[in-house]
Amino acid sequence: MSSPIDDLHTVRDYLRYVSSRFADSPLYFGHGTDNVWDESVQLVMRSLHLPLENNTLFLDARLTREERSLILDRMHRRIEERVPLAYLLGEAWFMGLPFHVDERVLVPRSPLGELIQSGLQPWLGDKPVGRILDLCTGSGCIGIAAATVFDEAEVDLSDISPEALEVAAVNIDYHEVGDRVRTVRSDVFDGIEGRYDVILSNPPYVDAEDIADMPAEYSHEPELGLAAGGDGLDIAHSILARAADYLNPGGLLIVEVGNSWVALQEAYPDLPFTWLEFENGGDGVFLLTAEDLN
Repeated sequence: MSSPIDDLHTVRDYLRYVSSRFADSPLYFGHGTDNVWDESVQLVMRSLHLPLENNTLFLDARLTREERSLILDRMHRRIEERVPLAYLLGEAWFMGLPFHVDERVLVPRSPLGELIQSGLQPWLGDKPVGRILDLCTGSGCIGIAAATVFDEAEVDLSDISPEALEVAAVNIDYHEVGDRVRTVRSDVFDGIEGRYDVILSNPPYVDAEDIADMPAEYSHEPELGLAAGGDGLDIAHSILARAADYLNPGGLLIVEVGNSWVALQEAYPDLPFTWLEFENGGDGVFLLTAEDLN
């Protein structure tokens, strides 16, 4: 007896089928898409190495047996194991750029991409940028994206996790920026040398309560990249305590702390935080200058 799946042949068929299955499942969307349809399009089209946009030419193309099997396997893992789609595909997009990701690193989803794409304006002004530090880099997406904007800057990607730095190194090679971008193993600033014009960081900032309440998808991400103590500020405290020693005059410190921003503001009432706003969503990102920290 044939299965209903046997009647699915085209890209269009699989987009409809995957979308229906996702809609009937208790999935959480927080790793690049925010709805059933976009998640389905990304799974089907990227599994076939097809573009996410301007792809109508392919919708009635028939799939091979191997392609159908791959899509169904990834669909089942997404539903039954709640694996984030980026891990199933082995890729995520940040600031319009593709990055390799796997379960050694968090899936990129920081609003910092919007700020980097704007050249850190208006905050940077006309100050030159010679050195950038991406602190707690994970996949390296923030620092590598910054290297594509500031194309004469040297960029250090630092992380305490050697496994994360392996992924970052893959992305350095993929984007062919190895002449200016390097990895550095460091526990916050312990392995860092010299001063920078810009320090960017999306460190662990999830508090204990939120860690306990996270959807199943987040259990696939390394806890080292998420958890930061009871109030989510363990790493932020370390950054603020020492950042002034690693910034050039006029340098910028830009750090994402997510929902922990209220606790951080209360912990440092005398620091003149600038809380950044983003057109494409996201909050909990502060900016301080070297002079603010001093």
